[in-house]
Amino acid sequence: MERELKNDRSVWDLFDAIVQLRDLQECACFFRDLCTLTELKAMAERWEVAQMVAEDVPYRQISERTGASTATITRVAHWVNYGEGGYRLMLERAGLRRAKGQKSKRTKEQ
Repeated sequence: MERELKNDRSVWDLFDAIVQLRDLQECACFFRDLCTLTELKAMAERWEVAQMVAEDVPYRQISERTGASTATITRVAHWVNYGEGGYRLMLERAGLRRAKGQKSKRTKEQ
């Protein structure tokens, strides 16, 4: 993680608040209070893109399905593959990151 973020107490205070959320409803309320609708939608778009990148969906199809720019898709793909491991961790927990040679748990309808 970037030194600037590692040393920013307010960022770590935010992370601490997030991990104390008890359920989905608390999470939704907290993030709605914390973020603008545009910020929430941007984060949701990145998460949707990350899921599709993990499923090896071609970038053009990701863009068509989500409306995300190819620049956003490329940036998210970089972090999925070479980032701090946060996307990978959550994709694995969601059952979306395929192990080599395994079939996807995600269906085409999703």
